[in-house]
Amino acid sequence: MRNPFSRLKSLPWAILLQVALAAVAIATAADLLLAQGLALLLGGVGSGLLPLMQLLFLVLPVAAGFGIGALGLTILERWFTSVYIETGVLWALVACLALVIFVKGFLPIPTFLVSMAYPLVVGMLLGIFVVGKRHWRRW
Repeated sequence: MRNPFSRLKSLPWAILLQVALAAVAIATAADLLLAQGLALLLGGVGSGLLPLMQLLFLVLPVAAGFGIGALGLTILERWFTSVYIETGVLWALVACLALVIFVKGFLPIPTFLVSMAYPLVVGMLLGIFVVGKRHWRRW
């Protein structure tokens, strides 16, 4: 009988962890800059724009996750051309990104958006599988 976990052994885990580290490092730097920019922006916001800002804060984590997922896939496509990208590799990239973001939560790095949360993970899934549609639609 065939071992269902044999496919997991053949995935390029070391490369995917390097991709996840690079993507989360870039996203963390952008997160720090975005937090500074939003702090300056919110200082001058009147009460009339407050509902719009609340809507922005609901959508921003999903958008950040989408960006992290798309960035991870772009790094994988551009830097590691030897990896054959298919559905299993995309799911492994989701797991590696989630693991790196989870471990980053234990470091004393201030975060605004890049922290383990459900909207961020949903955005990562969307980012990886929307940008990588040509890889998971391949027969």
